[in-house]
Amino acid sequence: MYFYYNTSKGPVTIVHRTGKWHLVFEDADLGSYVSAHKAAQEIGGGYILTSPTGTDLTSLVIPPDLDRWAFAP
Repeated sequence: MYFYYNTSKGPVTIVHRTGKWHLVFEDADLGSYVSAHKAAQEIGGGYILTSPTGTDLTSLVIPPDLDRWAFAP
C-alpha cells in the first residue's frame, strides 16, 4: 500500500515496507518515518529541500496534508 502525489517532475510516493513509511522520489528513498502523515509533513513542509539528483523539492508545491494525496491499496 502507498500514497502518491503527482508533481511536474514525477510522482512522490510514501510506501509502507519493513514496518515504516518510506518517502520515495526519482527512485531514491528520502527517509523512513513512523507514519505516512509525518512523511507528508516533512516533504510538504519544506524540511527536505532537494532530491539526490538535485531536484528542488520545495518548487514542486507538495502538500503537507496527506488528505490531498492519492491512496493505492
